[in-house]
Amino acid sequence: MNLNSIISSNLKRLRGERKLSLSKLSELSGVSKVMLGQIERGESNPTINTIWKISKGLKIPYTNLIDEHISNAILVKKQDTSEQLSENGNYRVYNYFSTNNKRNFELFTAALDVNSSYYSEGHGEKSEEYILISKGELILDTEDKKYILDKGDSIQFDSSKPHRYINNSDSIVEMVIINHYYL
Repeated sequence: MNLNSIISSNLKRLRGERKLSLSKLSELSGVSKVMLGQIERGESNPTINTIWKISKGLKIPYTNLIDEHISNAILVKKQDTSEQLSENGNYRVYNYFSTNNKRNFELFTAALDVNSSYYSEGHGEKSEEYILISKGELILDTEDKKYILDKGDSIQFDSSKPHRYINNSDSIVEMVIINHYYL
């Protein structure tokens, strides 16, 4: 898709989402109603300044107008995730979403076998982890405290530091994990 088509499509979508008329967007951006209409129809090659004015009027980043729009829905099937194993195979992680230039977190599901544990040295500076237990009982051992989490319980902690997941029960632990990075 060429840049004018991308800008046209994005402008129509963004104006529609905000329920703005061409007149109102013209007022907010300082770009004429005629020019906005031409841009939406793909009949104009807007200058950098024009794009900046429109983005300021819409209160969005400049790149929201020039980047191809990614659908709001991204479907990831379990079968499409890749399994990662600990050294002894007792801890398994499935990655659903990785970090990228628009996402500063990772989303995983994980399973910890019966009567086993997994040690993490930490995830680097400026990181935190969120865990939601979907099955079983997990003991989370951080540098300063041990926490017991049952099904439905959740915790957030500083994951830049070492931590250990412990399953002392006779039932597998399943959990959802989000690793968030402050970039």
